[in-house]
Amino acid sequence: MDYQNGVVDMLDETDDLLSRAADAIATVRGAGGQIGYVRVAFEDADLEAFPPTSGMGKRVGASGLALRNDSPTTAVHERVAPEPGDIIVRKVRVGAFSTTDLDEQLRARGVDTLILAGISTSGVMLSTVRDASDRDYRVIVLADATADPQPDVHEFLTERIFPRQGDVITVADLDGLLSGS
Repeated sequence: MDYQNGVVDMLDETDDLLSRAADAIATVRGAGGQIGYVRVAFEDADLEAFPPTSGMGKRVGASGLALRNDSPTTAVHERVAPEPGDIIVRKVRVGAFSTTDLDEQLRARGVDTLILAGISTSGVMLSTVRDASDRDYRVIVLADATADPQPDVHEFLTERIFPRQGDVITVADLDGLLSGS
């Protein structure tokens, strides 16, 4: 989630992160799993819909031009780019579900388990892990394919909070999980 050019650029070291994310995508594809992408991007109407009390509206207001739907900064990074048949949704809030039809698309495909990775751990990951758990999905978080601008926050969430909503594993564990061993 949010593996888009402008968000990836917020992090200091991205080469290993993108490699692990690409490996995870390839592993899931190889096992016949559905790949989905969630990206944040705004149209004029989205920006105008934020009420004056919205913290998100204030944060986006300063960077709204950089997060335009048609901007290269909101395109999914080429190293983890979507392929035909992948789910792609555009969101205008932090979590993956509240402003998208992601839940409907997943349920229509019979998906009951989500393997989540994204930027940032304290934003999209936290909101989506909690919401997915509330929606009764089995949640698996790929800790090493997820990052946050604050590494200590990432560590705290992946070690202390996310295990309450699902399983936290590494990309190296993924093949064994998908093969049932």
